[in-house]
Amino acid sequence: MDRVKFTAMKDGDKEDYDFLTKHEVEYTKGTASRLLEAMVRLDEGLSGYQITRLGHSLQSATRAERDGADTDWIVAALLHDIGDIYAPYNHDEYAATILRPFVREQVTWVVEKHGDFQLVYYGEHVGADPHKRETYKDHPYFDDCAAFCERWDQSSFDPGYDTLPLSHFAGRVEEVFARTPYDPDVIKPGVRMPLQA
Repeated sequence: MDRVKFTAMKDGDKEDYDFLTKHEVEYTKGTASRLLEAMVRLDEGLSGYQITRLGHSLQSATRAERDGADTDWIVAALLHDIGDIYAPYNHDEYAATILRPFVREQVTWVVEKHGDFQLVYYGEHVGADPHKRETYKDHPYFDDCAAFCERWDQSSFDPGYDTLPLSHFAGRVEEVFARTPYDPDVIKPGVRMPLQA
């Protein structure tokens, strides 16, 4: 069998879906490589900053690593803007969706909300509410998102910063995306881990 028999999903049988499951599981093993390739495309994206979007992502991850952050935070800092390529109006949600099965809930929430939190720095200049983050003031991860944005995101547009290359982070990305998706021991709902060691 080299492809399924059906042309409509409702007509598939166990043999078809066993076959597809085998192929899909094998395909997922390449997720880290595909994400690393996509990161390179950030160099072709949005311009106007002093560094590229890839440079910004690498600088964010470098700052996280140098702060002693764990792998979940470092990979999140690296991938937090990957959505800029395909989802510029909801890039934060896009990145969070990619990360959600493989990192702590805390980290996913921070990535998903970082766009709202960043408005504190520039919202007034673009006609947006700079206090939008206050919507989440009672959320247990509020302080984590504020710190993520302050320490690693908003400050990572510096062409003079000694930024580590993408190859430096490849092993961490591979480690995260090799995890069992939605493993409760990884997702850890409600658990807060410090951003810094």
